[in-house]
Amino acid sequence: QRQLVESGGDLVQPGESLRLSCAASGFRFSYYTMNWYRQTPNKGRELVATISTGGGDTNYADSVKGRFTISRDNSKNMVYLVMNDLKPEDTAVYYCHATSEDTPDIWGQGTQVTVSS
Repeated sequence: QRQLVESGGDLVQPGESLRLSCAASGFRFSYYTMNWYRQTPNKGRELVATISTGGGDTNYADSVKGRFTISRDNSKNMVYLVMNDLKPEDTAVYYCHATSEDTPDIWGQGTQVTVSS
């Protein structure tokens, strides 16, 4: 069964850092482009960061560029999102997402990140 499980969400103060992790199982992880999305009731779903199958190409939303870093470890079937200098507007449920041609996308269950003083 194809599965993504996120972890690492927490309540933090503005300016602090967090690392989100996503564990993949049940599919050929290295064949999939991996994404982190976030969702809030007000803004809907936003693509935060993308990493290519080999990890050599990354892209970020303008709102997180320079603060967030996506990475992956294909030997461990893991993808990470390091979030620095967190702001209240980063508060959201963060989802791990896997996509590859000709197969259905895979979504995790989400992890809550709350940035508040």
